[in-house]
Amino acid sequence: MEYRIEGKPLPVVICQLSAGETMITERGSMSWMSPNMKMETTSNGGLGKALGRMFAGEALFQNRYTAQGGPGMIAFASSFPGDIRAFEIGPGRELVVQKSGFLASEETVNLSVFFQKKVGAGLFGGEGFIMQKLSGQGIAFTEFDGFVMEYDLAPGQSMVVDTGYLAAMDATCSMEIQTVPGVKNMMFGGEGIFNTVVTGPGRVYLQTMPISNVAGAIRPFIPTGK
Repeated sequence: MEYRIEGKPLPVVICQLSAGETMITERGSMSWMSPNMKMETTSNGGLGKALGRMFAGEALFQNRYTAQGGPGMIAFASSFPGDIRAFEIGPGRELVVQKSGFLASEETVNLSVFFQKKVGAGLFGGEGFIMQKLSGQGIAFTEFDGFVMEYDLAPGQSMVVDTGYLAAMDATCSMEIQTVPGVKNMMFGGEGIFNTVVTGPGRVYLQTMPISNVAGAIRPFIPTGK
């Protein structure tokens, strides 16, 4: 499989497949393709994995696209202004991404649920509670909101991230949802109630424009029906 990413800030990844090659995507992610791409809807691993994807904010079923009778082409466009990133997934190179961050991958990449440690706090932690883990072997494409900043954390080094800004991290990193200290800070600080603390070793990918923040910013300007 060969690919190229075009069109920032509204990017698309265009993939060229050899005959018989297959890609997996979430429902509705395909933008355009050559006529010889055959689509098949599948649970991709059975009911257990399908339910796991649902809890991670993804669809119960996934679509498989296979090039038949010769080379094929398929494109996946981002659903929001931002960035599409390609990651080479393999043993020791697993990736944890925000829910709904998975765009498409080769069929040899596995998608599963990643739970952070403190479930009690995480139940109220928004984006930080349930994320997705990409494992297996192959290339995976993710979509992030806005510009992406990367930081390499040393073992034991931590970074505090406002909930929703954590786009992805190496699976070697750990994360924890913590409450903002002090009732006054929670009530009047304007930064919400929870923060995500990411600890290395590994690389962290932070996005500058979480779609949830954009929705909150424009909500006061949307007329309400009466």
